[in-house]
Amino acid sequence: MANPHRKQTLITAGLLLLAALVSVVAATPQAGGPVFMGIPVDFILFALTLAGVALLHERTLEVALTGLVVISLYKLGFTGFKTGAGLAGLAAHMGHEAVLVGNLLGLLLGFALLADHFERSELPKIVPRYLPDGWLGGFVLLVMVFVLSAFLDNIAAALIGGTVAGVVFRHKLHIGYLAAIVAASNAGGAGSVVGDTTTTMMWIDGVDPLQVLEAFVGSGVALLFFGIIAARQQHAHAPINANADPDARVDSARLVICALMLVAAVVVNVGCNLRFPELLEHWPVLGITVWLVLLLTMGWRQPTWGLIPGALRGAVFLLSLVLCASLMPVETLPPASWQSAFGLGFVSAVFDNIPLTALALKQGGFDWGFLAYGVGFGGSMIWFGSSAGVALAGMYPQARSVGAWLRGGWHVAVGYVLGFIALLLVVGWHPQPKGNKAPQPLPAAIAPAPQG
Repeated sequence: MANPHRKQTLITAGLLLLAALVSVVAATPQAGGPVFMGIPVDFILFALTLAGVALLHERTLEVALTGLVVISLYKLGFTGFKTGAGLAGLAAHMGHEAVLVGNLLGLLLGFALLADHFERSELPKIVPRYLPDGWLGGFVLLVMVFVLSAFLDNIAAALIGGTVAGVVFRHKLHIGYLAAIVAASNAGGAGSVVGDTTTTMMWIDGVDPLQVLEAFVGSGVALLFFGIIAARQQHAHAPINANADPDARVDSARLVICALMLVAAVVVNVGCNLRFPELLEHWPVLGITVWLVLLLTMGWRQPTWGLIPGALRGAVFLLSLVLCASLMPVETLPPASWQSAFGLGFVSAVFDNIPLTALALKQGGFDWGFLAYGVGFGGSMIWFGSSAGVALAGMYPQARSVGAWLRGGWHVAVGYVLGFIALLLVVGWHPQPKGNKAPQPLPAAIAPAPQG
């Protein structure tokens, strides 16, 4: 008898192919490419891919890869690419995305090994000594993730938070709490130019780091809302383990390796942005840095290489969606306003926020703190809306159900709305110019402490 999961995957792939053919036949050619019922066929194919990911959460990789192949074939046959027509255009487009792909691949795989080093250090086993009892302990852990992500990559912050949560809650995590870990990691990075790729892009393009800092107003309000609700959900589902393991012995070597990876990533990121920004445009510097530290320290403590295949599946899934999004004919955004910045948060839950940020920077006229909050935090609303969500879903596969994520993590979307309202009321919408010059020095509140 045929495997039912394989049958579902084949049906989905067939529907994508059929939709491509039907859309092309029914489309009315226009200057920007064929459309069907006023919608470009590219977007229809992308929407079907996302629908397949949502419905077949046990076959997300196969669906995402199928979507990428179908969209690429459609572009080859009918519209061409932004970089040109035919295979040459496709190759040029993939070359343009190579640095982003390399960085994401390196960070997702590298930080998966970092999270394992962190867990095997046994430090998470003594964390209960320092967390309050009851639901407040779960909330404090979310605050810790939030603070970490202001200085570290949000992928690392989410994985560290997920590792600690797995220990203190005995791996019985409520889906709403998993969504909150991702939301805390994204919210913490939204106000820091070293905490998220999108805010780093703004910094490189001349946006003053202090202009981005105001996003913390919205992030803080959102954290209070979704954090308290998620902590109570988790307490009802599986209370915190208040007793530290008396036999735990912290492996300081593994902690040093984790620290070296994180510090190296931050220092290289800041240093290249300040001194060698052109290097970041041509090489996946962050991914290379993380892996150099891993390889140089493997004689000290061996990583668990057996984790790579599972982490690779998650990475290829995310990269497939990122590349699908990069193929969409998005050339402009709505006029800059608080309404459009608010809407971009919801769009970033299903559409890669990096090209959205690039378009916003090109267009100008935004209040950059609002934009940072929207595109940085908005991806938390669905598990595959951010790299942190995909990374955490690799640790906890139950997170891959979009329906369960939306039902259990409803407070993330509501928190986003409340945080945005707080930004409007406390800060107000003030469009800001950007310098279009070398990045400004980091303010003391964000700059990493001098090493020495």
